[in-house]
Amino acid sequence: MDAATFVREYLLLGLGFDRVEEGFVDAFTGDPDLRRQVADAPAPQPRDLARRAARLRAELPNVDLPAARAEFLGVHLRALECSARKFAGEEIGFVDEVHAYFDVRIEPGSVDDYRDAHRAMDEVLAGDGSRPLAERLQAHRAADEIPPERLAECVEAFSSALRDLVRARYPLPETERVEYEVVGDKPWSGFNYYLGDYRSKVAINSDLKQHMANLPHLIAHEAYPGHHTEHCRKEAGLVDAGQIEHTLFLVNTPQCLMAEGLADLALGAIVGHGSGAGGATRGQGWGKWAQEIYADLGLRFDGERAEALSNASAKLLGVRQDAALLLHDRGRSHDEVAEFLQTWTLASPERARQSLRFLSSSLWRAYTSTYVEGYRLLGSWLDRAGDADERSELFRRLLDEPLIPSALR
Repeated sequence: MDAATFVREYLLLGLGFDRVEEGFVDAFTGDPDLRRQVADAPAPQPRDLARRAARLRAELPNVDLPAARAEFLGVHLRALECSARKFAGEEIGFVDEVHAYFDVRIEPGSVDDYRDAHRAMDEVLAGDGSRPLAERLQAHRAADEIPPERLAECVEAFSSALRDLVRARYPLPETERVEYEVVGDKPWSGFNYYLGDYRSKVAINSDLKQHMANLPHLIAHEAYPGHHTEHCRKEAGLVDAGQIEHTLFLVNTPQCLMAEGLADLALGAIVGHGSGAGGATRGQGWGKWAQEIYADLGLRFDGERAEALSNASAKLLGVRQDAALLLHDRGRSHDEVAEFLQTWTLASPERARQSLRFLSSSLWRAYTSTYVEGYRLLGSWLDRAGDADERSELFRRLLDEPLIPSALR
C-alpha cells in the first residue's frame, strides 16, 4: 500500500468512529467526499473498526513514510483499536485504556501533595482563619464571579489582547477568526470547534459560573495561543505540506493529550508564567496583566492574589485523575467519588457533580488524563529551556510539529 492510500484509509477509519459515537470526530477539515462516503455507507460495527485499525497497524512498517509520520499514525491507530474494542463491549482495564488512548501510564497521586496544596492555599486566603478553608475559598470564588451581563465584553477584551500577543510571536493567517457563543447543559467549561480555513467557534458553558481568575486561562486555552492557534498553524504548515492526516482530530487519541497540555500551558507561554511543572516561578506572571485589562473594563481584580492562589493549588492537579481511577479502576460509587472531589478540590457539591458528570461520560471518562498528564509532560519538556527565548521556541514546536507523548519523553 502506498503512503497516500494508507493515509486515506486512516482518515476513512477515523471518520467511521463518528457513526458509532457522535462527537468522536472533534474536527475534520479534509476532503468532504471522504466524509460523504462514510456517511452514505452502513454504520460500521465496532469489531470491524478494531480489525481495520489492527490491519493498518500491521501494514504500517511496509509503508514508505518518514519516521515521525509513521510514529504519529502508529500510536493513533493503537488508540482507535482500543476505542473500537471498548465500543464492542470488551473489558479493558482503565489504566491500560488510558495508555492505549494517550501514550502515557497513569498512577494515583499523593495525598501529601494535596495536603501541602491546602496549606499553601490557607496562607493565601488567610483572612478569617476561624472559618474552614473551603468556606473561605467559596467566598473568594463568589467575589470573583463575572457578572453574566459583562461576560461577553470580558471575553472580547481578553481574546483581543491575547490575539495581538500571539500574532506578534507566532504569526497566524490574516483570515483567522474565532467566534464565541454561550451554551448550556454540557459536561465541560469550554470547547473549541475548529471549522477549518483558520476559523473556530468557541463555546462557553453557561451552567458553570465564570470567574475573573479563570477567564484568561479559558480564552488562552481555547483560542490564543491554545487550540485555535495550534489548529491554524498545523493547517498552514503540516496540512498544506501534504500531511493530510492532520485534517482529522479525534477524541481519545494522543493528539488530545498534546493539545490539552499545550492549551493548559498557553497563558503562561504568551504572558509569562507562574508555577511550572517543577513548581518554580519565573518572570512576570499573568495576574498583573489580567488586572490591568479588568481595570480598563471597570472591574476590580486582585491579579497577584489570584496568581498566588493558582500557584498554591498547583499540587491539586492530579485530584481529578485520582477520581477517575477511583470510579473506573477501584469501583467506587458516584457518591464516594463526589465526596473525594469535594474534599480535595474544595469544590461545591454542584461543581463536584459537574466534574463527576464529565468523568462518567462514555466518551469523556478517560479524557481527564489529557489535562493532568499533558500538563505534566509538556510542562517538564518546556522546563528544559535555558531561557525565555528557548522556551518560546519549544512552545512553537508544540504548535507546529506532529509530536507525540513518547517522543517528548
